Amino acid sequence: MYFALFAIPLMTLVLSGTASVVAVIGYLIYLDFMNNMGHCNFEFVPKSLFVIFPPLKYIMYTPTYHSLHHTQFRTNYSLFMPFYDYIYGTLDKSTDTLYENSLRRKDESPHVVHLTHLTTPESIYHMRLAFASLASKPHTSSIWYLWALSPITVLTMLIMRVYGKTFVVERNAFKNLKLQTWAIPKYMTQYLMEGEKQTINGLIEEAILEAEAKGVRVFSLGLLNQGKELNNNGELIIRRNPKLKVKVVDGSSLAVAVVINSIPIGTTQVVFRGNFNKIAFYIALVLCQKGIQVAVSREEDYKMLKSKLKPLDKDGKLVFSHVYSQKIWLVGEGLTKEEQMKASKGTLIIPYSQFPPKKENKDCFYHTTPSMLTPKHLENVDSCENWLPRRVMSAWRIAGMLHGLEGWNVNECGDEVFNIDKIWDASIRHGFTPIMKSFT
Repeated sequence: MYFALFAIPLMTLVLSGTASVVAVIGYLIYLDFMNNMGHCNFEFVPKSLFVIFPPLKYIMYTPTYHSLHHTQFRTNYSLFMPFYDYIYGTLDKSTDTLYENSLRRKDESPHVVHLTHLTTPESIYHMRLAFASLASKPHTSSIWYLWALSPITVLTMLIMRVYGKTFVVERNAFKNLKLQTWAIPKYMTQYLMEGEKQTINGLIEEAILEAEAKGVRVFSLGLLNQGKELNNNGELIIRRNPKLKVKVVDGSSLAVAVVINSIPIGTTQVVFRGNFNKIAFYIALVLCQKGIQVAVSREEDYKMLKSKLKPLDKDGKLVFSHVYSQKIWLVGEGLTKEEQMKASKGTLIIPYSQFPPKKENKDCFYHTTPSMLTPKHLENVDSCENWLPRRVMSAWRIAGMLHGLEGWNVNECGDEVFNIDKIWDASIRHGFTPIMKSFT
């Protein structure tokens, strides 16, 4: 009966000989849009529409209008057109009040915000508002049908370049914290352009100041938003705004802790390959203190480390090495295919970088980028974080949550890191689980 009711207009077109492809498709699009709008449980129809054209209230319903049918059951029967409820006296008396109260709702103020950015043009389709089937799986650009969406992809890129502002990607709840993930409408390639750095830093600073105005406690920087060359892991913005109450966290301490605890027990030697950074420095420092030999494959990185660790490396655990025999590789950005192909069979490659290396050697085991499995009671984790598996979050994102949960009123930015043991213990205590499995 439901289908027959909505088929009446289509049958009328057919029987009157006025049917067309455009008419049929247009009707079906209208039908689906209105049906989904009425059941979305979120009021977004502006009041100005009814002020400009008052009769519209009789021919178009709103999400709050139809929600009363699902909560009160004996009112607001009309689907799409309230006209019939007005005629037969089944209009709910609270309709107008609920509608206006819903429009006056206060903007939710989170306790913790994580700031990320788009990675590739296709990454927009991996958001919750795009394709649920893509958002629930690790991000990959090899989906066969994405090419058909190229016009939309290009249009989105142009719109974001001209009008793009930071937007909310995801809202979560964990224990007593309200969490949000915000995204800057810039792609990874733009972060590598010298001419874009000032604009990107401006967007990051605007986002932090907006968070400050909302009363956010902790603001964590994800992916390239904390780049050394961009803003020195957030320190540049802190110096420009010394009176900030919101604490800026780059999450390096937890990333260090995750990598260290990913190294198999009994390991006596590791090697660093790829570009060196703040996280690599502190990993090397901790490993030397634990008595593990740390080999560095790039001479300039070795000299820098040697000068900084000389007072702390009393046992001479830091060495310069050209060989590829080590079984544990700690890798950053810039790891080449040639280097990977020289690795011996069974080598475990553990990234300390934000982005994973391309897997070139089938005889090696590749660990994920620093991340942990989230507790089951972390709410609304419906989409994957970039290339990570479902319900796995990056260490940089989790670090912000832990700072909020523990009430640590400190910044973690620049060249300094938070207490590594303390944040690792907090992560385990709050139910975050290390990822022990390696992926080939």
